[in-house]
Amino acid sequence: MNLQQLRAVREATHQGFNLSVAAVVLHTTQPAVSRQIRELEQELGVELFTRRGKRLTGYTAAGREIVPIVERLLQEQANLRTAAADFRQRDAGELVVATTHTQARYALPRVVAQFRRKFPQVKLAFHQSEPQRIVDAVRSGEADIGIATESLARATDLLSFPCYTWNHVVVAPPDHPLAKVNRPTLEDLAQYPIVTYEVIFTGRPHIDEAFARAGIQPDIVLTALDSDVIKTYVREGLGIGIIAAMAFDPRADSDLVALDAAHLFASNMTRLAIRRGVELRSYVYDFIELFAPTLTHATIMQALRAQKSGDLSAYSI
Repeated sequence: MNLQQLRAVREATHQGFNLSVAAVVLHTTQPAVSRQIRELEQELGVELFTRRGKRLTGYTAAGREIVPIVERLLQEQANLRTAAADFRQRDAGELVVATTHTQARYALPRVVAQFRRKFPQVKLAFHQSEPQRIVDAVRSGEADIGIATESLARATDLLSFPCYTWNHVVVAPPDHPLAKVNRPTLEDLAQYPIVTYEVIFTGRPHIDEAFARAGIQPDIVLTALDSDVIKTYVREGLGIGIIAAMAFDPRADSDLVALDAAHLFASNMTRLAIRRGVELRSYVYDFIELFAPTLTHATIMQALRAQKSGDLSAYSI
């Protein structure tokens, strides 16, 4: 048994049993991946995958039990390297954060500035993407941590923590009729074209749910990934905007008016996620605590220990 065989099994799983794609990720050939899987099966004396010809089609009963063990073995190998790196050079390395544009643009700059002052030798990389891609990046180890909204809570194979709640605001030019309404209703909003986020981004489901419950069909004329794009088109007169409250800066956006919409749309929870069973560099804990002060090193370690023992009841996540 060797690491190449274990990686072949893991990557075949991660790529939906597609050996061609697994081979590309592993920088080898499809026959080599197939051979490594077969050699491991022969050594174990059981088949891990069902097959149709040369194609993998799923797990055998043995595979459903053994493949998670393969994942844990490879995770522990990565943890070994991480722990050694932390002892060699505690304050230097790399931190990859997968997050949305809104978090990267509005919630993280203060955190990054503080972190850089404390850890000038740590290279920071942000991967900005849509929520499911953020989940995938953390799951695969491409990112150390993920920051997004409810999508992280639904990924039960990750360990996710609540960080803070936020609401939406409605933005409009100062001379817009809606700007004079202190407490707008959904009916008020529906009188005008609306510019807001794409369906899977930045709390958009809560916007759609509110209109659906009220039986109102809003006139959403443009959607975007980026709050700045939404505000730009509001300035151009395309419609009113619905954005995350954190994305409105009273100074930078002094040519717009923001109307509180907390009474219209459900609050959103920003969450932070890590892989279960992962060993984190010490500076990653510092970054997490700067972002969410309640998530101390001790708090995260408590959750990781509870997860390893199979008892998460003592910690609410």
